[in-house]
This record gives sequence, C-alpha cells and structure tokens, in this order.
Amino acid sequence: MTEKLYWLQPRTTHFNAFVEESRLENGQRIIVLNQSAFYPTGGGQPCDVGRIGNGKVIAVEMAGDGRIQHKLEADVDPVVGTEVECEIDWLRRREMMQQHTGQHILSQAFFQLFGAETRGFRITDRATEIDLTLELQPSEVEQAIIRAEELANSIVFDNREIRIHEVSPEEAARLPLRKESFITDCIRVIEIADYDWSPCGGTHAQRTGEVGLIAVRAWERAKKMTRVHFVCGVRALKDYRLANRVSEAIALKFSGSREDAESSVDRLIEENKRLSRRVRELAELAAKVEAAELLEATTAKNGLRVVEHVFHDREFEEVKLIAHRLVDGENVIALLAVREKEMARLVFARSANLSADMNALIKAACEKLGGRGGGKSDFAQGGGMQIEQLTAAMDAAKAIF
Repeated sequence: MTEKLYWLQPRTTHFNAFVEESRLENGQRIIVLNQSAFYPTGGGQPCDVGRIGNGKVIAVEMAGDGRIQHKLEADVDPVVGTEVECEIDWLRRREMMQQHTGQHILSQAFFQLFGAETRGFRITDRATEIDLTLELQPSEVEQAIIRAEELANSIVFDNREIRIHEVSPEEAARLPLRKESFITDCIRVIEIADYDWSPCGGTHAQRTGEVGLIAVRAWERAKKMTRVHFVCGVRALKDYRLANRVSEAIALKFSGSREDAESSVDRLIEENKRLSRRVRELAELAAKVEAAELLEATTAKNGLRVVEHVFHDREFEEVKLIAHRLVDGENVIALLAVREKEMARLVFARSANLSADMNALIKAACEKLGGRGGGKSDFAQGGGMQIEQLTAAMDAAKAIF
C-alpha cells in the first residue's frame, strides 16, 4: 500500500520517493512509489498531475490493493529501488483544493438551511456539481440557492480553520458527521471549525479563506434531485472575468451600461419577435403570389394541374409555404425541388380532393438522390446528395402517379 502524503500534507509540492514498480501497460509507463503526494482520481475529484523524474504524470489511479499507480506520458523507465524526485502541479492542486473545500462548505449550507443532503459530487473541467435532495418548487429554488450561497461565503470570509482527523469507526460514531462513512478501519474526517464534520479522502485547504469565493452558476433537475453547478476561487475569478467581458460587450453594442444590458436585450428580443411575425406574414403573401404564378403557367390535363418546379438556392421553408398554397385549391399536385450547393431537397404535396400518395412519391424520388424522405399521404419532404440525379428523381415520382 502506498503511503498517502496528501492526506496530512495537502500543500506538499515536492517530495522524493523510491520506485517499487515500473511497467509498460497499453503503451504507457506505470510507476508505483513507496509514498506519493499525487492525489488519485476518486470521490468526484480529478487526479493531480506533475512529474516523476523526467516523466510527465498525466493520470493517477488507486489500485484495488491500495497502491497508487502513476501514468507517465514519456517512456521513461526508472530503475526499481532507486529514489526519484517528484513534483506536483501546484496550480492545479490549489484549484482542486478550492473546489473540494468549497463543496464541503456549500453542501453543509444546504444541509443546515434546508436539510438537503448531498448525494453526488464531481469536479468537471468548468465547474463543480452537487446533487441535492432539495425538494422545492422551481420558483423557490433560486431563493434557496441565494441563502445557501450567502451562508457558505460567510464561512469563507470568516477564514475558519480546517482540521484533519484520523479516527476509528467507534470514534467517528461520536462525531456530528454530515454523512455516514462506510469505511471499517481508519476514517479520515475533515472538520471546518464550528461548522462541518465530513468523512473524506480528498485534498482541502487549511483555512476557509483560501477558497476565495463560492459562486453558484446554475441549477437543474437531474436524477430526481437538484443539481447545483458552482465555482470557487480561481475558477470564480475566471468566471467573473468572462461574465463581465460578455456583459460589457453587450452593453457597448447598445451604447449603454452593463446594468442596462439585460433590459436592452429584452427590448431587442421583443422587437425581433414582432419583426419575425411580420416576416412570416409577408412570406405567406409572397408564397400566395408565387403559387398563383406557377398555377397560371401550368396547363391542366384532364382537370389536373401538376406543378413541377426546381428552385435554386431558395430557403426550403419558403418552398414548403409555396407548396401549401399551391394545393389550397382542388386538383393540384405540387412537385417542388430546391437545388442547393451540396444536396437537393424535395417537397411534394396534393390537394385534399386527390388520392395520390405523396409519401410513396417522395421515397421513390429520394432513392434516386441517394437519400431518403417521408411524410403523410398529402404532404411529404426529403432529399439527397446526388444532385445530378434530380431530373431522374422527379421523373421517378411522376411515373408512379
């Protein structure tokens, strides 16, 4: 079993250790040391990275026998029994310590205020997530998050001491643990002074002030629980910079202040909705006019008008509108196509008083195009990439009815 230096010395960045095992596995060098300050992936926290000798450590895992396995990028091969110099990437370690310590603080805030237990925890590339048994209405969750966030940050600003205890299961049973531990030998407990006791094997700050700031970014319902996304410390700073830069850029486009950006965007959205409605109305009018022109240019045979037309680089939604307007009357079949740069798209429609199956027609045509399509018997659409077969596709459709 590898001695875990990170358990009691989370600020250790340099250490020496003896190589107990060195082997190649799936093209990667695996190193086992007699002691290690590298935190292995587990408990929702990603592993540390750094170097062992001249090799770059890219992953660290805990084996079933308690040995920590270090995966190296370069094919270095240290001699078993020799001593090697090791270094932890401190910026990453500090970032992980801030997120994990922040999780303890925020989880206890939700537990104290609402009795919500943390059932899931993970640190992702951008944020930290906790899954809570927070059973509130959506309209109540926002206010609950604000209250928990304020309590959590008050603990951070108090700069309270964080202590590490290694206790037996019997001793742990007498502690006010926030969650139960299922470890049967030695239990590692993280204490935040006068606030939280939690069994945990991760790396943590020495005082709550090191967390810097806890900021909730978003929440969602997931797995019948409330999932809260938040950032701490250096991640909170990066998130603020991004949010500030975006809001300032938006405000600048409206020639206003950051505080007025939201109302400016709201006005723009309403204006866009109004214009979109007007565009749809005009598109309907244009479709009626164009459909009338196509009908006028088509000769009826035995009382049936088959309108066949190929458009070039037209919006497909516009062509669908024209198809609908063509078949508003009786005895009309519309076989319309759009020739685009990389594919041909088809829309077939018929008047309500006819019985031709547009779904069968579109499938036959799309087969010629090397694509597929479908729809209802009175209106169907599809397409394919073999644009050169467009004429053959239209002929295949006409041959059916």
